[in-house]
Amino acid sequence: MRVLVVEDEQLLADAVATGLRREAMAVDVVYDGAAALERIGVNDYDVVVLDRDLPSCTATTSAARSSSSACPRAC
Repeated sequence: MRVLVVEDEQLLADAVATGLRREAMAVDVVYDGAAALERIGVNDYDVVVLDRDLPSCTATTSAARSSSSACPRAC
């Protein structure tokens, strides 16, 4: 399973990623909404763990943008 972790607090993001990697998941970590949108546009993720209070881009905005551009419909 491929997972993208989007969290602006680096220690928290790294802790989440470490736990997921221990479960044998492939994990990418980014620290802002713009980087998340870029990664989602390039990679095929099974799950996105998204901080809902990112300073540069809210989770709702990120999810809406990625759903409209990367998915045929919002899930």
